[in-house]
Amino acid sequence: MSADQALNPSVALIDDDADFRAATAQTLELAGFAVSQFASATAALQTLDAGFEGAVISDIRMPQIDGLQLFRLLAQRDPELPVILITGHGDIEMAVDAVRQGAYDFIAKPYGAERLVQSARRAVEKRRLVIDNRKLRAALDGAANSLPLLGQTPVMERLRKILRQVAAADVDVLVAGETGSGKEVVAGLLHRWSGRSSGNFVAVNCGALPENVIEAELFGHEAGAFTGAQRKRVGLIEHSSGGTLFLDEIESMPLSAQVKLLRVLEMRQVTPLGSNEVRPVDLRVVAASKVDLGDPARRGSFREDLYYRLHVVTVSIPPLRERRDDIPLLFAHFLKRAAERFKIEAPEITPLLRGFLLDHDWPGNVRELSHFAERMALGLDGEDTLFESPSGATRKSLPEQMELHEGQLIRQALAAHRGDVRGTIEALGIPRKTFYDKLQRHGIDRASYAGATPVASD
Repeated sequence: MSADQALNPSVALIDDDADFRAATAQTLELAGFAVSQFASATAALQTLDAGFEGAVISDIRMPQIDGLQLFRLLAQRDPELPVILITGHGDIEMAVDAVRQGAYDFIAKPYGAERLVQSARRAVEKRRLVIDNRKLRAALDGAANSLPLLGQTPVMERLRKILRQVAAADVDVLVAGETGSGKEVVAGLLHRWSGRSSGNFVAVNCGALPENVIEAELFGHEAGAFTGAQRKRVGLIEHSSGGTLFLDEIESMPLSAQVKLLRVLEMRQVTPLGSNEVRPVDLRVVAASKVDLGDPARRGSFREDLYYRLHVVTVSIPPLRERRDDIPLLFAHFLKRAAERFKIEAPEITPLLRGFLLDHDWPGNVRELSHFAERMALGLDGEDTLFESPSGATRKSLPEQMELHEGQLIRQALAAHRGDVRGTIEALGIPRKTFYDKLQRHGIDRASYAGATPVASD
């Protein structure tokens, strides 16, 4: 849905009575709907198809093709297109039968304006849910080539492009990102997209290995090198030769191991514990850290020379809160995956759930989102619990939610107009100065949308 459609939901109104049609259209427009008027069912059928994102309101009594026939023809095109029938007193029984067949609602004449408006609002909201879920399914199908690094925002498209370039360069890489942001996924893609994909991808969590074990694990050892070393062991560095060595949480590596790792990176050779034999290794090192190793205050005991040796190329992974438009797509992927694993049907992503996904900050990033999807698939987190975040924090206040929604609408308009300022401010209906003030307040980079492929918005 485009930005202006998001602000003015669509209704198709079909009635052969010009005066009644004009009055009804005015009622709907005053309520905030964008109304397309048709004098006959034939004219409406030339326009309405399965891609129509609004609701249909039709009189029953019309020449040639009446409202009931129109409903059945539209149902053949899209059974989930909501059709509201306007009936005279003698048509109520027919309208009730049509509702049993799938028509959304019927409204008997005479009726109050609010009755029509409320039914139209509910129908449009239902249609929006259907369209949103279809778009998510289509986006998932189209994003197969992006797995496992899903995302359609400009920042993720740029990240995939950078990874392709870096993978081909065969240099050591430092991956920076918050907890749960997907650092191992990035490391795996660098391996898969490189010329080393036939070699081993060896992942080491430096924070999980005790200090008295990590050196033996990384560098290997000879039999009898230390108490308990009963047999020779090839270290993980040597095992990754010809492939990729991924060192996660490298900021947790003990100083003694840092010194030896620095020599491995400089000389591309390793000496197992208890041995004088120097063995050459051919490897790429991908190191990951959840802290900024370039900041001395945050680097702590991590060696500066090792940081600069690893800092050939640094790839930064944006947290979820900086690419909110990707969250529904990611969640749909995790929900589908969880449903397949648990052999159950995935629940629909309702407007309430979608709103929650977009306004939660996700401090645990993709990992937290994945776990939340599993709980939703199992029914452990119903919609009555969505006013509290998965971490137990209180949901954002109304002003905070309105701020987030405003930022989302601006991003949608920018994407729909490829970053064009004039088109965007016309769609949003705000002055140019206000537009730039809002860009600054929401931290939106307009230039990142320039020339981007338009994406469907909510």
